[in-house]
Parts: sequence; structure tokens; C-alpha cells
Amino acid sequence: MASVTLRSGKRVRRPSAWGAIGMSLTVTVACTARASDRPPDHLDISATPTVAPLVPRVVNANAFATRTPIRHVVFVVKENRTFDDLFGTFPGANGVSFGMDHGRRRPLIRGTDGRLPSDIPHCYQCAIQAWDQGKMDGFDQPPTGNWAYSQLHRSQLPNYWQWAQRNVLFDDFFSSAWGPSFPNHLYTIAAQSGGARDNPRRPPKSMSNTFGCDAPPQQKVQVYDSEGNVVLVPPCFAFRTEGDLLNEAHVPWAYYAATERQRGYIWSAYSAIDRYRDDPARWARYIRPVDSLLGDIAANKLPPVTWVTPRFELSDHPDYSFCHGENWTTQVVDAIMRSKMWKDTAIFITWDDYGGFYDHVQPPDIDRMGFGFRVPLLVISPYAIAGKVSHEEGEFSSVLRFIEDNWNLRPFLTDRDRQATPMLSAFDFSQTPRSPDALPLRRDCKGPKFPAN
Repeated sequence: MASVTLRSGKRVRRPSAWGAIGMSLTVTVACTARASDRPPDHLDISATPTVAPLVPRVVNANAFATRTPIRHVVFVVKENRTFDDLFGTFPGANGVSFGMDHGRRRPLIRGTDGRLPSDIPHCYQCAIQAWDQGKMDGFDQPPTGNWAYSQLHRSQLPNYWQWAQRNVLFDDFFSSAWGPSFPNHLYTIAAQSGGARDNPRRPPKSMSNTFGCDAPPQQKVQVYDSEGNVVLVPPCFAFRTEGDLLNEAHVPWAYYAATERQRGYIWSAYSAIDRYRDDPARWARYIRPVDSLLGDIAANKLPPVTWVTPRFELSDHPDYSFCHGENWTTQVVDAIMRSKMWKDTAIFITWDDYGGFYDHVQPPDIDRMGFGFRVPLLVISPYAIAGKVSHEEGEFSSVLRFIEDNWNLRPFLTDRDRQATPMLSAFDFSQTPRSPDALPLRRDCKGPKFPAN
């Protein structure tokens, strides 16, 4: 299986001539809809085995030793937003209200908290073009690139904004990899993507609803092999994940995602790990339908570590309503705040990739996979420092590092989590734990939550 070779050493900014562009490529790459994470209009589940999940049980999180008062981590991964798109005008944060477009200054227009006409290009090569040798001025790409230079304002994301004011917002946090969802979601569970750098490409006329081991045989993904060449392989890997570390330490965990019959299943990252997707018993034990999340929280059935990815329509993905997506996130956070687990929980909320939107901060050069563009990170907890904007650098592996340090998980998965900081700047564990402050749902969302198309 192809693998990624990580470089270690001092972090430096990308030079004007990026060596990876000159690597030997064995396939031709382009920004096309086939590498998009846009779901097909009619879902094809013929290649996907459907397994009924086990009924969750109540877990005593206090039975598992931790280094901090945090006994529950909930890692929520939303979709396709940069820091400047959501928090570019947030007081005290490193944000801007203008961008650079091929060397000229360009205002960021007021965006929409409704639906965009279609997706914005954000494939691997699209990201390299947007980066433009570090000039950060190539985001306007057809056909919808004009929306790349847009920005939401406080009234358009009221609850995200209030969480940032009352908890901690990170403004130097990055997606783990260049490009779109598939590699970045793998980083959220494994601190690597197996060398995958783009979304698996659906064959022409394919209605595949998966990016994983259950994909049709013709569906392949670009990966770097051990010699640095780009090759096409099935989107199915065998590398170790955070779930495996938790299993070895006997710490319960769960991964909530859209089911095989729902839009958003493409983000169910464990579908790309063969020993989970191809083992019905293991899949049933660890992978749970996201529609059951709120009920499981209310019933105190979340394990110590939980990943959450939404259904497509509620993900903040720009071709669906941002307003409805924010309301869904609010329901999740409010449910936790109203539950018994709030007193010892840390909620990490981030967005998986840049989604084509502008951001002005040049990503650090860590290895040939990334970092990718900057995305927001919110940390919500009774121990979060109220109103703090943290400038601590991080990426998705940093959340894994917090989990690893908190539950004493070793060995590290890759150089990424080994070198990551655990985002401890978000917390003051000596403070009196804050009371929950649930927020109301927005009442100004337009259109249905689950539109027909």
C-alpha cells in the first residue's frame, strides 16, 4: 500500500518554488467535479454493506484515568470554511476583510448564510493554484470562484460567534492537508491520509455515495507512493488510527456519521480503513448513525472519545444552508451542555478544509501533504478560558495529541501527532468550571433542511 513519508525538523514557510510540484506524476490531475465532495443526485449503495449498529450503553468515563479533568472529548468536524470566511472580522483575531487576487487588493463581499448556487473549486490542484507560490491570490477559479472572495459577518453566524466570545477561538489552526475532504478527514482519525491528496474520483456517470473501501472498483484516489510518485489506488487503507490506540488502552470511543443511505457518508472516515469497513462486528460496535447523536447524549451514552461528522445538508458545506448547519451544531452543543457529561467535556469544533474560500495566512510547510489552508477551531468546555483568542499553531493532529496525552496513549501514530501541540492554551484547569449556557436556535433559516436537490 502506498504510504506517505513525513519530513521532520524545523518548520519553515514555503519557498517560491515548491519542490513537490516538480515530482514525477504518473497521472494527470485537474480541478474537476469528479474529485468534488458534492454528493450524487441519486445515491448508489450497491457496493456498501449496511450493518445495524449496536445499541450504545452507558459508560462510566471516570473509570478511565486522565491527566486533566476532561473525561469526554467530542470532536465535531464541519465542512468547507476558512478562518477569514467565518471569523475574519472577529475582534482580536488575525483576520482580514479584503483579499489579494492576482496581485491586486479585493474586498471580501458579504457572503450568504443560505445556499450558494453550487460548490466552489477546492481540489488538490485548486489549492495549489489558490496558494500561488505563497502569494495567496489565486482563489478566484471558475465557475463559482467569485464566491471565494466572500465573508460572513457576526449576524450571519450568531451562535458560532457567541461560542467564540464565551470560549476559545484559535486563529492559527490549519487543515492538515492541501485540497478537499478525503485526506483531511483521514487526518482527523489517524494523523495521516495514507498519502492520499485528493478526493477519490468517481467514474463517469457513477452515483457512488462512498469514499471508502466499499467504493466501486473503478473509483480510485491519488496517493503519493514511497518514492514520491503519484499513483491511483483504491480508497482503502490499513494504517493505524486513534481508535486503535484507544482500543489498546481499553478506552471506549465512537464515530458518528451519516449512514450509507444518507448524503454525507463520504465523510465517514472509518469507511476507508479496511479492518473497520470490512468487519461487520467492528463496524457495528464503533460506527454510529449521526441521527442518533442527540438521543445518545441525552441518555448519557457517549463514550469518553467521540467523533462527529454531519449529514451533508447540515454540514455548513456552501451549496447547502449555512443557517441550518449552524442550528444543527447548536443542537449538539446545547444537548451536551444540558447533559450530565458537560461538567467534564471538551468540545472541539472545526471545519475540514478551505472549501475554496479565501484566507490570507500562508500555511506552514510541514511535509509534502501540508499544512493546508487555515480553518477555525472552537474549543467549548467548562474549563475553556472565556473570550480567549489563541494564537497557538495547530492542525487536526493537535486534537488527536490532546486525546493521546489526556488518556496516556502511546506510541504516536505519525510524526504529525508526535510534533503537534495539544492545544492546552484553551484551558485553565484551575478555574471554577463554568455553568452551561445553551443558545437558542436561529429562526431566520430559509428553505428546508433537507432539500430534494
